[in-house]
Amino acid sequence: MSTTTSTASPGYWEALWAEGRRYRQPCEAEEKLMAEHLGPGRGRPALDIGTGDGRLARHLHHELGYRTTGVDCSPSAVALAAAHDSDAGSAPMWQCLDFANATLTTLPDPAYVLITCRLVYRWMDDKPAFLGRVRRLLAPGGTFWVVTEIAGRRTTTDPNRFGLGIPLADAELLTTGWSVVRTADLDVLRCYALRP
Repeated sequence: MSTTTSTASPGYWEALWAEGRRYRQPCEAEEKLMAEHLGPGRGRPALDIGTGDGRLARHLHHELGYRTTGVDCSPSAVALAAAHDSDAGSAPMWQCLDFANATLTTLPDPAYVLITCRLVYRWMDDKPAFLGRVRRLLAPGGTFWVVTEIAGRRTTTDPNRFGLGIPLADAELLTTGWSVVRTADLDVLRCYALRP
């Protein structure tokens, strides 16, 4: 009998990052949507969950002006993100953290005005628990920014790629219980700006 590693586990992601796998970067259109939906950071705290190589966290920090912390469960991803910093004094903070399972008391701030989750939500095994953790960390009036692929949009003959999008039930779970839900589409991706 073989066992399958959960796609939400640190071991699964560490193996991929360590072998050199890289993922889709935010494009200019996505960055424009962030500027419209998130606004200027003015030094307020932001948390980027599943930061990977840190590109989104650096954009939030340097271009939008948030004081950003990027967390990822893969030590290789966190090391890669930190390696891009030439001036540590003006860089985001990086932390190796399994957001879905670890205690969150090691985070530098008790609450965040912005929490981002780009291409990560789909991989969470226990989505209600994950969303509960996000809600507890989101400051009143804050924004949860989610970018995820939507099932059925990808045109491909590769059956492994059909499962990359979230089904309607996961999209409904994601948007339930927020007072403000704004969405914008980018090819196979959907961007969500969710507010309590």
